[in-house]
Amino acid sequence: MLVKKINQKVLLNEIVSNSPISRASLSEKTGLNKSTVSSQISTLIEKNLIFEIGQGQSSGGRKPVMLVFNKNAGFSIGIDVGVDDLNGILSDLKGNIVLEDHQQLDNPDVETIKDQLCSMIKSFIRQMPDSPYGLIGIGLGVPGLVNNEHQITLAPNLNWYKDIDLKKVLEQEFQVPVFIENEANAGAHGEKEFGAAKNYQNLVFVSVGTGIGTGIIINKELYRGDIGFAGEMGHLTIDLNGPKCRCGNRGCWELYASEKALLNSQLSQLPKRSKQEIINLANQNDPEILSALQNFGYYLGIGLVNVLNTFNPQAVVVRNDIIEALPIVLNSLRNSISSRIIDQLGSSYELLLSSLGKNATAMGASSLVIEHFLENVSA
Repeated sequence: MLVKKINQKVLLNEIVSNSPISRASLSEKTGLNKSTVSSQISTLIEKNLIFEIGQGQSSGGRKPVMLVFNKNAGFSIGIDVGVDDLNGILSDLKGNIVLEDHQQLDNPDVETIKDQLCSMIKSFIRQMPDSPYGLIGIGLGVPGLVNNEHQITLAPNLNWYKDIDLKKVLEQEFQVPVFIENEANAGAHGEKEFGAAKNYQNLVFVSVGTGIGTGIIINKELYRGDIGFAGEMGHLTIDLNGPKCRCGNRGCWELYASEKALLNSQLSQLPKRSKQEIINLANQNDPEILSALQNFGYYLGIGLVNVLNTFNPQAVVVRNDIIEALPIVLNSLRNSISSRIIDQLGSSYELLLSSLGKNATAMGASSLVIEHFLENVSA
């Protein structure tokens, strides 16, 4: 029985990655004999996980019947819980976005967020297309420390300073598996699965928002650390005598290079501006805004040198609305890194902008759900 389950998983993974594909090709790629392939494919068809489509090209004999993964067998919800907003998606089993929802948070307190999360999830469920498996699970990305049991232990930018078990609340409410992950970890997973980092095995995803979070992928796997707290590099000290951070440390990187630092004009002493105002003024070549953005990129670069020296990744993927909109920040960031990085490291990595944008974390959270479903549905 165990061998059959393993063979089924192997075949399903191959079909998910390479469909449409024939039974003969599956036998060739997996090394499984044709009778095993035929038997397990029949089971996967019965489970509504794959289906047959038209005939493929013949290599001399009868044209093969092609098999396709049923991406609409079920649906997953992924939600990015931000400091000011919720960004949610409903996706099919290939990660394609079927529905999106974006809501401003009325208040970052736990009860308000619980209520808004439940409201958003119920709205997705009402609009979800019919499918054999329905809603397969819910994934959340949260700006804080999340342990290996998916419990939020600290989220200072949300003013959450005690253990919060959203997983238990949502599982009781919706009766599906719930996965909670640090938002940068989820973003890293999203970019690896669907975005700018698909072709890299070792990368660091840097989420620049109210704080700075990093998600680390090593050998294609998310690195969480011993108890799940790896990647809190926004709290690297870059100024020994700097201001006090909410984490308890002083001079943390995110106090100088986060979006919050820029918007509060702590570096430039400019009047407080919105993100869109900053982007508009930069496009109008406002000298003070351009100077502030240069500083933004400069301090981001200082922290990223530490990241590069520590992990020597193939790629660094940066996610931030302002950086994605304004090349001046990326240029400043590159210059800051190049003036400090070890020569041998300077040419060994790619600095990339997120290709998933605001949906990176939500898509990553959804993909964690999909991974769990596919791992267990063929068992």
